[in-house]
Amino acid sequence: METPSNFNQLIEEANGLHLYKSLVKQLNKDFLYANIDLDFAEDILPASLKIMLHETVYKLIQEKFVEYLNLLYIIDVSEEAIKKLDGSDTLQLADEVSFLILKREWQKVWFRHKYS
Repeated sequence: METPSNFNQLIEEANGLHLYKSLVKQLNKDFLYANIDLDFAEDILPASLKIMLHETVYKLIQEKFVEYLNLLYIIDVSEEAIKKLDGSDTLQLADEVSFLILKREWQKVWFRHKYS
């Protein structure tokens, strides 16, 4: 599996394999486990998904940092990847973390599809 390098590539790959809804379901499942009140509709447009995820991550970083860290742990985002990010601009950080979250969730969905 070659990991996508940007949001559009990730969405194209998910749509190409007809796994976009599975990706959204996986996001919903992990956000529920993290006790974060966010539930994406299964037919949400990718642009809306990106915006809602970004806004949520931004609010978590700003207002609920412990919940943010818990979410990253539950989703299993690489600590090494997070440490490489520049935290000086919170808005940019939230965007980059949102992509890391989507990328990790995509890996879970892809592996489940590939090996089940």
